[in-house]
Amino acid sequence: MKRRDLLAAGAGLTMLALVRPASATPVEMAAAINSFTGGAKPQTGKVKFDIAQLIDNGNAVPVTISVDSPMSAADHVSAIGIFTERNPQTEVAIFTLGPRAGKAEVSTRIRLATSQRLMAVVRMSDSSYWSQGVEVIVALAACVEGEEP
Repeated sequence: MKRRDLLAAGAGLTMLALVRPASATPVEMAAAINSFTGGAKPQTGKVKFDIAQLIDNGNAVPVTISVDSPMSAADHVSAIGIFTERNPQTEVAIFTLGPRAGKAEVSTRIRLATSQRLMAVVRMSDSSYWSQGVEVIVALAACVEGEEP
């Protein structure tokens, strides 16, 4: 092998490393949730995560999270977080609510890099945390433009 061939191969591998899509890991998602909850373990229940299980295109995926809460001054949702396991950023969105919101529900569209697990974590006014996870299959991935490492 010539020196030029070796340098060209090295440059090609470097470009592949720079252009590959960045993605988080389940450990990073757990760390992001832990940061959101301040170390408290979320309980299951009260949260409904509405998202299609099979997603044709990951570029704009509709998501709705609703919480069983009276939204009174004494008992309301104070924050809703959406976390992904394999997107470049694990923390997709954090919504802040109060008793005047009237309804404990948020809707948005998110991008999904690939098939993965998503978690909705809710902080209540009494500092309790509730969550629901869903597994989704993405046919056409988003977030693959080549994030910087």
